[in-house]
Amino acid sequence: MTESPSRRALLGWGGAGLALGAAAAGGAVAMARAGDDAGPAGAEAGGAVAFHGAHQAGVATPVQDRLHFAAFDVQTEDRAEFVRMLKDWTVAARRMTGGQTVGEGAFGGLPEAPPDDTGEAVGLKPSRLTLTIGFGPSLFERFGLEDSRPEALVELPKFAGDALDAGRSDGDLCVQACADDPQVAVHAIRNLARIGFGKVSVRWSQLGFGKTSSTTPEAQTPRNLMGFKDGTRNIAGTETDRLDKHVWVGDSDGPEWMAGGSYLVARRIRMHIETWDRTSLQEQEDIIGRDKGEGAPVGKAEERDEPFLKAMLPTAHVRLAHPDSNHGATILRRGYSFTDGTDGLGRLDAGLFFLAYQRDVREGFVRIQRNLATDDLNEYIQHVGSAVFAVPPGVRDSGDWWGSTLFTAKEV
Repeated sequence: MTESPSRRALLGWGGAGLALGAAAAGGAVAMARAGDDAGPAGAEAGGAVAFHGAHQAGVATPVQDRLHFAAFDVQTEDRAEFVRMLKDWTVAARRMTGGQTVGEGAFGGLPEAPPDDTGEAVGLKPSRLTLTIGFGPSLFERFGLEDSRPEALVELPKFAGDALDAGRSDGDLCVQACADDPQVAVHAIRNLARIGFGKVSVRWSQLGFGKTSSTTPEAQTPRNLMGFKDGTRNIAGTETDRLDKHVWVGDSDGPEWMAGGSYLVARRIRMHIETWDRTSLQEQEDIIGRDKGEGAPVGKAEERDEPFLKAMLPTAHVRLAHPDSNHGATILRRGYSFTDGTDGLGRLDAGLFFLAYQRDVREGFVRIQRNLATDDLNEYIQHVGSAVFAVPPGVRDSGDWWGSTLFTAKEV
């Protein structure tokens, strides 16, 4: 396959947007389909996950070990400039997920100009990097997009116990970078922020480690910082029927530009782990509704045994979060643990960066979170950051770009 021209050759000194023809540089990776998330490309250690497909990678894809999540605010008022940035981002994302530098000749240009790539991922494997973009409610107040905002993209209500920090909440758009190597994930966000300079700025970001949910049930269920297995009954990336029912936006859901996409809720949940660590094992298990060793539901022997909800305390987390307690509401979880130093009082600033994908925020996260108001776990956790985003469908081929279905529909 013919290699693309370098980013600098396309940009010149004028700083125009990247040509979409550069998209061809993705090689075999770019030719694969992101809809095959659970296939060999998604499972190969250190390998590349397909970028193209009906759905964006990074949702049903087998969950990687590391996360760098960033929310951005839009600075430009020029719609055409913002669209050019999205096209530039798409070209860069396609190359980075394939293990390539952002520009073909990243370090071979003029020494007087900055290099096309920051360089810290050179020589590293793709590490199953996925990049997933989402658009926040506030974006639809710009660029004449008011009529295109989906009804399902609601502002989240204030839930009991919320102590949200505005500096860690919301955003006009987001990018979720997941990889097995933290340097690869950080490199991806860094380079997108660099390309977007002057058009967008980072509002807040979050690093994550130790995935707390899995989309591969055949693998060992991960544990959160409370020491309990998390995500035992999560939707698997191979369960196409459940994904279609609970995660992907259907053709009839509206609006048309969101078909094949999803809705993302991101919540930064602080865990009061010092208090938790002084709580008896029996109380911990009663609060969760599972035993801490095997992860079996109350009264059962194996982790994946069907829970008997009435055997649990009415305030047990598993009981309150279960679909049977929420009119069937089901979400795909993709969370990560975090530890961000201390709070100045000798306590770790640690917890869960919760990521949930669903077909409709109102019938997914909002319904479940309202039911968790009486959860005994609330004594040990507090939601301190929050955001919601519309995640558009996947990039179909080398001529497509992030957000094309939205902005093409609004062409004037």
